[in-house]
Amino acid sequence: MPILEGKGVTKYFGGLAAISNVNFNVERGEIVGLIGPNGAGKTTLFNLISAALPTQQGVITFKDIKITGMKSHQICKLGIARTFQSVKIFPNVSVLENVMLGALFGKTTSTSSEAALKEVEEILDFIGLSAIKYNQAKDLTLVNQKRVEVARALATDPELLLLDELMAGLNHTEISETMEMVSRIRDKGITILMIEHVMKAIMSICDRIIVLHHGETIAEGTPEEVSTSKKVIEVYLGE
Repeated sequence: MPILEGKGVTKYFGGLAAISNVNFNVERGEIVGLIGPNGAGKTTLFNLISAALPTQQGVITFKDIKITGMKSHQICKLGIARTFQSVKIFPNVSVLENVMLGALFGKTTSTSSEAALKEVEEILDFIGLSAIKYNQAKDLTLVNQKRVEVARALATDPELLLLDELMAGLNHTEISETMEMVSRIRDKGITILMIEHVMKAIMSICDRIIVLHHGETIAEGTPEEVSTSKKVIEVYLGE
């Protein structure tokens, strides 16, 4: 039974189909990559899963529960968390306070500030942010701002984590460190669906890859299968 499944998922902007009759599934424990050219519909699909946008046709289920039509906060409390293509943090508060928001407001059950703080301290240590936890988020480097977003998402205690171009704008060392972090998150039992243009990351850490083009699925399979697909090479990877 897939942890996440979509059937016939469709989203129009005016007369343009950003996502057209897309079927997808993510098995528990997988790292699944979502790739394709700019404008392929990848972030739109994330927005439909997380209810940042309403789905017009089709059904999305999480743990066999229909989430189509739910609100974003309801989906978060079910166990889906996400990051964003453009980092969305609270810039004028500390790293610690950013992550505390996830721990206090992202769960189905309420938790005390003391319990939340203990959990957040553990997450910051896991992500590698403990040394700068009192720094204002706006003063951080890009890679650390992205880590704050990941830490805040983890603080909601997700079963499925959606990562939207986590490695964009990072240097080679930061990309390698982030790849290792994503693998460690999966090792904690969290399933991951990730949009990424850094092919080194996609090919190295994903179990399976879904390729979108003009809002439609054009390929799906292991990294090796996708990287040798003539259609994927033609529309995205190049020779």
